[in-house]
Amino acid sequence: MLEIGDIAPDFTAKDHNGRIVKLSDYRGKTLVLWFYPRASTGGWTAEGIGFQERIQDYKAKDVEILGASTDSIEANAKFASDQGFSYPLLCDTEREVCLAYGACKSSSDSPAKRITYVIDPDGKILQAHETVDARKHPETLLDSL
Repeated sequence: MLEIGDIAPDFTAKDHNGRIVKLSDYRGKTLVLWFYPRASTGGWTAEGIGFQERIQDYKAKDVEILGASTDSIEANAKFASDQGFSYPLLCDTEREVCLAYGACKSSSDSPAKRITYVIDPDGKILQAHETVDARKHPETLLDSL
């Protein structure tokens, strides 16, 4: 895992709509980057819904949300559509983002580990969370910002 104060590794990846997303797109804003193992599964769905339910509260704090998994565009698009997610889900099928952020140990590692980073407006790691309660995490994270 990356440590607090580390420079967040830059990345370029497609989201669930096929759009190119870069870390640099979020410069000047605080970013929550949460990795989840699989789209449309129990705890990860609850966590994703928790972020969506609080999206306006995050935005009020000038915080953006970005999910990431090793799932395909199709799987993440269905996940986002089924749950009404308004934030992007990265489709890191090549595991480049996951490797850079410690959510995967190798390029054949699947699925990604559940890890959340808060990246500050200057691109540094502000918080790093490896073990969380998926149902409570979005609320407790919001409270910590």
